[in-house]
Amino acid sequence: MARIEGIHLPDGKRVEVGLTYIFGIGLTRSQKILSETKIDPNIRIKDLSHEQVAAIQKKYKSKLCC
Repeated sequence: MARIEGIHLPDGKRVEVGLTYIFGIGLTRSQKILSETKIDPNIRIKDLSHEQVAAIQKKYKSKLCC
Protein backbone atom coordinates (compact mmCIF):
# COMPACT_ATOMS: atom_id res chain seq x y z
CA MET A 1 0.00 0.00 0.00
CA ALA A 2 1.44 3.35 -1.05
CA ARG A 3 1.42 6.23 1.39
CA ILE A 4 1.50 9.80 0.13
CA GLU A 5 1.17 12.80 2.45
CA GLY A 6 0.01 10.53 5.26
CA ILE A 7 -2.80 8.99 3.21
CA HIS A 8 -2.83 5.27 2.50
CA LEU A 9 -3.92 4.78 -1.09
CA PRO A 10 -5.95 1.65 -1.91
CA ASP A 11 -3.87 -0.98 -3.72
CA GLY A 12 -6.54 -2.10 -6.18
CA LYS A 13 -7.30 1.32 -7.63
CA ARG A 14 -5.72 2.80 -10.73
CA VAL A 15 -3.23 5.48 -9.74
CA GLU A 16 -5.28 8.10 -11.60
CA VAL A 17 -8.25 7.43 -9.29
CA GLY A 18 -6.23 6.57 -6.18
CA LEU A 19 -4.61 10.00 -6.06
CA THR A 20 -8.03 11.60 -5.65
CA TYR A 21 -8.11 10.20 -2.09
CA ILE A 22 -5.57 12.92 -1.20
CA PHE A 23 -7.04 16.25 -0.14
CA GLY A 24 -6.71 18.83 -2.90
CA ILE A 25 -6.34 16.36 -5.76
CA GLY A 26 -9.25 15.80 -8.09
CA LEU A 27 -9.24 13.81 -11.30
CA THR A 28 -7.92 16.71 -13.39
CA ARG A 29 -5.00 17.45 -11.07
CA SER A 30 -4.29 13.72 -10.77
CA GLN A 31 -4.05 13.42 -14.55
CA LYS A 32 -1.79 16.47 -14.75
CA ILE A 33 0.57 15.14 -12.06
CA LEU A 34 0.80 11.77 -13.80
CA SER A 35 1.44 13.30 -17.22
CA GLU A 36 4.17 15.57 -15.83
CA THR A 37 5.84 12.64 -14.03
CA LYS A 38 5.34 10.36 -17.07
CA ILE A 39 3.53 7.68 -15.05
CA ASP A 40 0.90 5.55 -16.78
CA PRO A 41 -2.49 6.51 -15.27
CA ASN A 42 -3.78 2.95 -15.73
CA ILE A 43 -1.18 1.31 -13.49
CA ARG A 44 -2.47 0.02 -10.15
CA ILE A 45 -1.29 1.62 -6.89
CA LYS A 46 0.23 -1.70 -5.79
CA ASP A 47 2.41 -1.75 -8.93
CA LEU A 48 4.02 1.67 -8.36
CA SER A 49 7.75 1.66 -7.67
CA HIS A 50 9.25 3.64 -4.80
CA GLU A 51 10.72 6.05 -7.35
CA GLN A 52 7.30 6.68 -8.89
CA VAL A 53 5.74 7.30 -5.46
CA ALA A 54 8.57 9.73 -4.64
CA ALA A 55 8.03 11.54 -7.96
CA ILE A 56 4.30 11.89 -7.24
CA GLN A 57 5.02 13.24 -3.74
CA LYS A 58 7.53 15.75 -5.08
CA LYS A 59 5.12 16.97 -7.77
CA TYR A 60 2.24 17.18 -5.24
CA LYS A 61 4.30 19.31 -2.87
CA SER A 62 5.39 21.63 -5.69
CA LYS A 63 1.76 22.08 -6.78
CA LEU A 64 0.68 22.97 -3.25
CA CYS A 65 3.16 25.74 -2.65
CA CYS A 66 2.89 27.50 -6.01
